Amino acid sequence: MRILIDTSYERRGPSGTAVYLTQLIEAMRQGGRVQVVTVAQRRRLRPGGARNPLRSAVNAGLDLAWLHIGLPRAARACGADVVHHPLPTHSRRIPVAQVSTVHDVAFLRLGEHYHPVWRRLAARSYRRAVRRCGAIVCVSRATARDVVELLGAAPGSVVVAPHGPGQVDGLSSDGPVAGGPLVFVGDTEPRKNLPALLRAYAAYRTRASEGDGAPAPLVLAGAAAYAAGAPGVSGLDRPEPAALLELLRGARALVHPSLHEGFGLTLLEAMALGVPVVALAGTGTRELCGDAALLVEPSELSEAIERVASDADLRAELSRRGLARAADFSWVDSARAHERAYTLASAPPSP
Repeated sequence: MRILIDTSYERRGPSGTAVYLTQLIEAMRQGGRVQVVTVAQRRRLRPGGARNPLRSAVNAGLDLAWLHIGLPRAARACGADVVHHPLPTHSRRIPVAQVSTVHDVAFLRLGEHYHPVWRRLAARSYRRAVRRCGAIVCVSRATARDVVELLGAAPGSVVVAPHGPGQVDGLSSDGPVAGGPLVFVGDTEPRKNLPALLRAYAAYRTRASEGDGAPAPLVLAGAAAYAAGAPGVSGLDRPEPAALLELLRGARALVHPSLHEGFGLTLLEAMALGVPVVALAGTGTRELCGDAALLVEPSELSEAIERVASDADLRAELSRRGLARAADFSWVDSARAHERAYTLASAPPSP
């Protein structure tokens, strides 16, 4: 079976989607069960964002042209049996079975954090994808439930395929670093809850400064680095993968205050490195971490930061549990689940 995977998002800079594509494609090629062909959109401007709506509009037009003209041509040219979209979409012009991946539906669960127009457009695109694609890959059981309940997907069309441990090459058993910083990895999307993290950290720092020990510093890695500058808070903007891994390996703990996660790739990556994890107790994080992370309610975040920063025994226990939990996930297993989705999508309809 020949699978055409659209890797356009991999070309747009570091992201969880880019890691997902890179690792999944490598695992499938090593497995040799399917033939993987990749193709990417080449004509696109730099992201415009809210500051440059004209550029964003041009990019939207280019994206539609790619989906409905460029990608169908590529599918015909390579003789694809299935086209895989790494984010939810569908094109009636593609002449073969299609599969889409849904990572989360945060825009429906946390609608107040998204612009109403964007939310309506996203809901329409997602519903069209789950209705028309031959199979839907969901990165967790929590996302699968949302796809069925909120988007109306047929349960029989959904395949759950959890990620492997990010970009980590094998598991680490070095354990947490006593004097390392607290680390947040992420962007400025409202659901990532960065302002709440900064407030919680400031409260922890005040208490620690008034006590006997020095407070642990906080490093914001990724697009969130712009928010650095408060006492104890530094930033690492757009780190290369090697630099990000070095930062995580030297971390006292990963703090992840996101209000909603479909999976939580950064959490799994930290656990695979033996780094203790503090996160909010959402359905996706509970499913991923189990008892291997310190999962708390939003009002408990500052106290949780204090606990993990000051308690070496707690960090050692979380490290041990995280390593054991991370060992349950692999890109090989993810690849095989994707292959089941491709088989499901390409199967002839039942009489």
